Amino acid sequence: MVEILVTLFILTVGLLGVASLQFVSAFSNADALHRSQAVLVAQQFSERLRAAAEPSALGLGLVVDNQYFVQDAYNFAGLSCDSGGSPYECFCLALPASLPNCQQNQCSSAQFAQFDAYEVSCAVTAAAPSLSVSLSCDDNNTLDADSCSAGSRHQIMVAWPVESWQNQERILNVECNANQSIAHDCVTLDLTL
Repeated sequence: MVEILVTLFILTVGLLGVASLQFVSAFSNADALHRSQAVLVAQQFSERLRAAAEPSALGLGLVVDNQYFVQDAYNFAGLSCDSGGSPYECFCLALPASLPNCQQNQCSSAQFAQFDAYEVSCAVTAAAPSLSVSLSCDDNNTLDADSCSAGSRHQIMVAWPVESWQNQERILNVECNANQSIAHDCVTLDLTL
């Protein structure tokens, strides 16, 4: 009888270890999924920026419209939803009336930048509702009219909230957590046009 109890105890400890491993695996898989989706969205956004780039007025390279650097254009920050549904249901199933439809109409470069920001925001929300996207620029010439002059470094950041698990502190990237109230992880893509 004692041998059976010892065997059951060992089996129970082993099963608890397997359950713990499954828990850690689920967290790791969710983080890997967010990271993969973020990489895809960042790559898509960089391709949109390259496609929208135009020659600089100074003739030194390519620039995108200043509207790309309006942060309220991303993540539906400038839009409101009356239905209370998910952001994808509210904004992406039908184009909001306040945004230009550049698929069916001729658009200026500023309108196209607004439309691109909307489409990238929809791609982020479709991938995972907790992802958010931003575009910043390390402008190398603040004296011209461009928000991001030719040859400047553009940085696309796709971020998502993260949690610590099993009482292990996560080492957080400072760049991902600037202006964030909760812990975030991110993928960044640097681009020079």
